[in-house]
Amino acid sequence: MPKKRPIILDCDPGQDDAVAILLALAAPEELDVLGITAVAGNVPLEKTQRNARILCELAGKPEVKVFAGCAEPLERPLFTAEYVHGQEGIDGADIFEPVMPLQGQHAVDFIVETLMAAKDDSITLVPTAPLTNIASAFLKEPRIAPKIHEIVLMGGAFREGGNVTPSAEFNIYVDPQAAKVVFGCGRPIVAMGLDVTHQVLGTPPRVKAIGDLGTKVARNVQGMLEFFNRHDVEKYGVEGGPLHDPCTIAYLLQPSLFQGKRVNVEVETESELTIGETVVDFWGVTEREPNVNWIHTADADGFYDLLTKRLSELG
Repeated sequence: MPKKRPIILDCDPGQDDAVAILLALAAPEELDVLGITAVAGNVPLEKTQRNARILCELAGKPEVKVFAGCAEPLERPLFTAEYVHGQEGIDGADIFEPVMPLQGQHAVDFIVETLMAAKDDSITLVPTAPLTNIASAFLKEPRIAPKIHEIVLMGGAFREGGNVTPSAEFNIYVDPQAAKVVFGCGRPIVAMGLDVTHQVLGTPPRVKAIGDLGTKVARNVQGMLEFFNRHDVEKYGVEGGPLHDPCTIAYLLQPSLFQGKRVNVEVETESELTIGETVVDFWGVTEREPNVNWIHTADADGFYDLLTKRLSELG
């Protein structure tokens, strides 16, 4: 792999997606953001694509290309999370109509076209949202698979339990059929599930340290996290909300912050009770072939040190 890793960031901003976007844009030496693709998830598509452009403008990177993708899951009605993220998705930040244009091409077509033009084993996909766009790309053009170096995604839950149902995490629950396609794609997958993201809590001192940077970006991140944290602090009785999606970018920048295990993960798509569950065979009892590097441990202080340092370099 070249020193500068080409990535496509697929997201549904969401305050935690917003921080993932900012962290990626703050790493121009390590990451080449080929495009940001938006999908419906935390809020509907109209707002996720707008929010992605707001973040690019806040970061001073209006040249980044943002594409709108799928407005609803493959087979199910859309389920959104305004109860967590607020009506705009990135409540707590400055909400405005961005000047930078939305690209005319559909996100799925952009993903397919970009991968088909690339060398084998060259591009990393970073989905921090329901996997509808990524699965749609595989279904539209299966020949993209060899072009993918790896998929580093936020989704799933095992030991921590689910955050939408007792066993299902939001991104997988919203489109389990898409998740099944992606987890079965045959390419290397790194999964940041709730098991690890619930370790990187945005405690008041960590959020304050970001705000104390004093930049416009830092002020917006502080505002978003203070809004975002209120839900999980009340729900879990912890001192800060988990910062899920930036774990993917932090892993690309500093993988030593995380520990994982190669396991088999299957996605439940039928059961009324457990639909969207990621069935993680942590101890190999099924003897199914491992298909995922399941991340289970994070260095939370190291994560926030990395995040704060990189955000200080934006704006």
